[in-house]
Amino acid sequence: MTKVTNRYDNKNLIDLAKQQYVEKKTSTIPSELVQLPSQGKIYPKDHPLREGIIEIRHMTAYDEDILTNLSYIQQGVVLDKLIDSLIISSNITSADLAENDKEAILISARILAYGSDYPVTVQDPKTGSEIKDTIDLAKITYKNLEINTDENGESSFKCKDNTNIKFSYSPPKLKIESTNTNLASSFLLNIIRQVNDTRNTEDIKEFIKYKFSLSDSKLFQKYVRSHIPGVLKEYEFKGEDGGTFTAGFQLGSELLWPESD
Repeated sequence: MTKVTNRYDNKNLIDLAKQQYVEKKTSTIPSELVQLPSQGKIYPKDHPLREGIIEIRHMTAYDEDILTNLSYIQQGVVLDKLIDSLIISSNITSADLAENDKEAILISARILAYGSDYPVTVQDPKTGSEIKDTIDLAKITYKNLEINTDENGESSFKCKDNTNIKFSYSPPKLKIESTNTNLASSFLLNIIRQVNDTRNTEDIKEFIKYKFSLSDSKLFQKYVRSHIPGVLKEYEFKGEDGGTFTAGFQLGSELLWPESD
């Protein structure tokens, strides 16, 4: 009689063989190194993303299954699932990445899959008319991190009352979800890692609720947002009068799901 433990061992061997087969096949797909807007500075010193680059594979027809997965779409995780599938390094997932670094990966994936031409609609500032144009995603530039970070990938801010705050743009281990009534406090809890000498979450919550003055909070949030690294979504367009103007643009569903010709 076959032992139950042997059956489990055989199943594990089959799963391992399948995994090795997938990894072998995946390794034959062309890949590309993506430069992260954060330059890796927002991640801890021993983190694999600290180098500021990540390797992704080119998209294949298989990735259409991810992009059209109704469950992923309903849960709002379809892009994270795609990133997880594209990342070559097995010890990095989308959960490790800051949002703006994810955006850089998705733009690179789009360029590798469909080319760099991307249709956008902007408003002519002189006439108010909508202009349809095509931009070159390969010419998009990034705003890099211009403030210092320590070995934990954290930066410092000193309040007017000399309270020292350490904050990070990298994802927190336990994300605080925002609601319509706690947008500001959840943002602060997600980005603040230390207040003076404490890194205790409950202490930080108490600081935000009872000790963080509104004026200091406003200054802190302005400082954080003004230095956040990311994709610069601005481009030079030709106006209806023949002149040029610079305008912002949005990245929509067409980025990874362009309309068929």
